Amino acid sequence: MRHDRRVLVLTALAGLPGVAVAIWLLWQSSPDPGIRWPLALVLVAGWLGLSIAAQIHAIRPFETIANMLAALREGDFSIRARVGDARDPLSLACLELNSLEEILREQRLGAVEATETLRKVLGEIDIVVLAFDPQGVLRIVNRAGERLLGQPANRLKGRTAEDLRLSDQLAGATPRTVEISFPGGSGRWELRRSVVRQEGFPLSLIALSDLSRALHEEERKAWKRIIRVLSHEINNSLTPIKSISGSLRRLLRRSSLPADIEDDVERGLGVISSRAEILGRFMASYAKLARLPAPRLAPVSVDSLVRMVADLETRVPVELVPGPAATCSADADQLQQALINLVRNAAEATLEAEGERIRFGWDVRADRVEVLVEDEGPGLGDTGNLFVPFFTTKSGGSGIGLVLSRQIAESHGGTLLLENREDRRGARARIAIPVGSGE
Repeated sequence: MRHDRRVLVLTALAGLPGVAVAIWLLWQSSPDPGIRWPLALVLVAGWLGLSIAAQIHAIRPFETIANMLAALREGDFSIRARVGDARDPLSLACLELNSLEEILREQRLGAVEATETLRKVLGEIDIVVLAFDPQGVLRIVNRAGERLLGQPANRLKGRTAEDLRLSDQLAGATPRTVEISFPGGSGRWELRRSVVRQEGFPLSLIALSDLSRALHEEERKAWKRIIRVLSHEINNSLTPIKSISGSLRRLLRRSSLPADIEDDVERGLGVISSRAEILGRFMASYAKLARLPAPRLAPVSVDSLVRMVADLETRVPVELVPGPAATCSADADQLQQALINLVRNAAEATLEAEGERIRFGWDVRADRVEVLVEDEGPGLGDTGNLFVPFFTTKSGGSGIGLVLSRQIAESHGGTLLLENREDRRGARARIAIPVGSGE
């Protein structure tokens, strides 16, 4: 039975005993049928009228509340309920409903403003933003995306990633650098991908940043640094070679050769050979840095890798600081070479400052494995040249160890950070590799 009919029936049943008693008394007290029947009809009509009025009075507030809730569901916040005495339970319900309407109106206004702000931001930024549904259909594209793809949004939306030649960007590890060519631009772009939800459905959000201008500027700076270092190293070898060659030529042109000419020639040729060998090692180091291959990723046990590198260092005691069991996806050979370079540098710094030991261990933070190498050396001085290729303060050093280690870390999607220790004298090298790199 419906609620309104149930209220009517209960109200009628509540008044039925009184009406029945009144009619019985009326029949007992008035023997005239002309009076009994009209009064009986009045009693019954009043009883039914009051029951219907009680039903209407009880149901109307629910109808008002239902109308307000329907309006709120449709996004209409202009309807408000009339509130009477605050002590009345029904008035309290209407008051709470009005408060709910105000909260929803403010939230709706905030959502509209946030959406409009986001739309304007997406329209003004130079980053290409595209969103695809699980079927690979384009649902969101900003103004930069329209320019890159060479078509307006109304023609792009509804097309698949395969049609737009973007299916490769929906798979693979991110962030990464990709080469793309579209009507609105071509070159190297940084690709980032994440998952967002719109109206409860997941969307694959792609962000493409044009790296061409930044890469050109960085390439120009890198060439200037490399040319400066190359000039310095080559001149260091060519200057003594030129000087000694000239001295030997002048010596051989004399009419009478000195008795110890063989010793002079031997020493001169030795210097020339030594400088040529140094220059050859320098160019071999440059070739090694330039030809670093892409990492071949496979599961690597961090524990085994760290212990293996620690066993290779015999000049300085190595204190192992084990962390939790962890496995990262990496090129074991390249990562081992990077750690060997860091441990070797730490050992040499510790020996230079007559320190006792180096600390070598790892830890897991969020989705990254951090390998730490701490020395007891003099610490870091001028940090501006730490990662300048071929710059070194060590006699006989090639100046590529740190550069190669950072290049290996970055090719794995990680980082290499060098800093001074806070607890004591010395430096700390921190190389971080994503746990799921490349998966």
